[in-house]
Formats: sequence, structure tokens, C-alpha cells
Amino acid sequence: MSFDDELTLKKLLIFLAFMRSGNLGRAAAELDTSHVSVHRAIHSLENGLRCPLFKHEGRNLIPLESAFVLEERARKLVQDLEETVRLTREAAGFSAERFKLGSLYSLTVKTVPQLIMGLKLRRSELNIDLTLGSNADLFFRLKNMELDAILVSLDESVAGADCTQLPLYSDDIFLAVPADSSFADRREVDLAELRESTFITLTQGFATHRDGARVFQQAGFEPKVAMQVNDIFTLLSMVSSGVGYALLPGRVAAVYENRVRLVRLSERYRHVQQIGVVFLKAKERDPNLLALLAECRMYGLRGAGAAASV
Repeated sequence: MSFDDELTLKKLLIFLAFMRSGNLGRAAAELDTSHVSVHRAIHSLENGLRCPLFKHEGRNLIPLESAFVLEERARKLVQDLEETVRLTREAAGFSAERFKLGSLYSLTVKTVPQLIMGLKLRRSELNIDLTLGSNADLFFRLKNMELDAILVSLDESVAGADCTQLPLYSDDIFLAVPADSSFADRREVDLAELRESTFITLTQGFATHRDGARVFQQAGFEPKVAMQVNDIFTLLSMVSSGVGYALLPGRVAAVYENRVRLVRLSERYRHVQQIGVVFLKAKERDPNLLALLAECRMYGLRGAGAAASV
């Protein structure tokens, strides 16, 4: 079945406004338009339908039976269209009831809980699914639309023409040692002193693994790696048990704080991670994402970076 070009959703919405108000003036005020525009839209609908909807009594338009039938069906049509738009947007991850957030393990110490609490205050009805992983794994999931946004260490590995990055704060890399280590009370340490020491690292794909490799390169030696682990909390446990040293970001200082010390590296080995959120440009108008970004900006303004480093 073909439809006349004069039958449009906008004209149906104007018609419904008129039927609710029963008056051209009130309908025009509701729609923020002119009397003439409302009258013209109604007349155009009649032309498109090829039947009258109203009879004229002076300046008044009196609905015919056809107008009441159209009102009932048009109202259902608009409701169906609204539901169709909602379901379509949810299928694409826009303003769904669930928000899929990815994060580095280390950010769950402080950053992620505060952001989630703020996001829930903004959108209390929202259910948040949290996925933890490495920079590489989280970025892969984001690109495949398995995640709505990721909180990671910002660098070229999580950059792309189809993505946007929003920085949150900077975080220094430190030497993690057991609390009873001879280095524990140092204000800073020259990494070259640990050339013969044993280290524990995260596996490849984690930002801290990559940053640690760069620091060791600056120090001029390959570390003796006792083991590699898949999360920063296991790594801290190994350090606290004396299995080896590690290079870790300052944001984990509160974990095992009585058993692990973070010691500042001498200036020539200083390395900074930039923490931030990454999301697809295609989703930049999603209300859930906009709420997260607003909370991230507030988090940055509160000086989270300074609080995260020791």
C-alpha cells in the first residue's frame, strides 16, 4: 500500500495536539507554532487521507467520526513508534537499562567505586555491569561494542579515529617493595641498584607491563622476572610475600599498605600514566554515557590525580 506524501508524523502530532486542546490557539501554543501552521497541517492531512476530518462552524473546527478514528489510531501509532525507537536504541546500547563499563583492576581501589556511586546518583535506575581486564582486552571489547566505555591508561594502544578519550588524572610509576625491605624507608631509589634483583610483572597487554618495560629500558637492564600474573592484586600479594619487587602505579598504595611500600623512582626514571575514559564516537550522545562523562569531569575537578599518587 502506498501513502500520500502529505501523510507525515509531524502532521499527525499536530493533529493530536489539536484534538487534545480542541482549539487552534491552544494547540499552537502547546507546539510553539502559529494558528496558521496548525490549520495548514490539518488541511494537508485531509488532502492526504482524501476525506474530511472536521466540519466548519464559523471559525471552529468540529471533529467528525473520521477524526476520532484517526486520533485513536494515531495515538497508538505514536506509542508504537516510541517503543520501536526505544528498543532499537537499546539494541545499539543507547540509553539501555544496563551500562557496560570496563576498567583496569587497579582502578577498582578508588576511582571506579566513586564513579559508579556518582553515576547511580545521576541515573538511579541504571544497572552497571563491570568488566575488569587489561588495556588491550578492554579496548578490543569496546571496539566490538561489548562495552559502552572503558577506564584505562591512555596511550596509542587505545586510540582510534572512531574513539574519543577523556583524561581523568595522571599517576606516577613506583617501585613496590615488601614493608620489611631495606628499600622501604627510602624517599627514592635508583632502579639501577636492583639490577640483580627479582621482579614480578603483569602479563603483556596491561598498561603497567608496557610502562614497566619502558622504565627498565631507561635503567639499561632487562629485569629478572620470577613470574607474570594477570591482575595487580595477585602481584601485590606476591610482593608482600617477598617473592620479588614490582613497578606499580601510585593508585594502588592503599592495597596491602601495611605489607607493601611504594618508593618513588629517581627523577630520570620517572614515568607517568594518564588515566582516562575511552568510548566510541558513535555513542557520544547516549544519555548513559553522557552521565558517566559528566561524573568523570567532576572526578577530575576534585583533584583525583593528586589523591591517587603517594
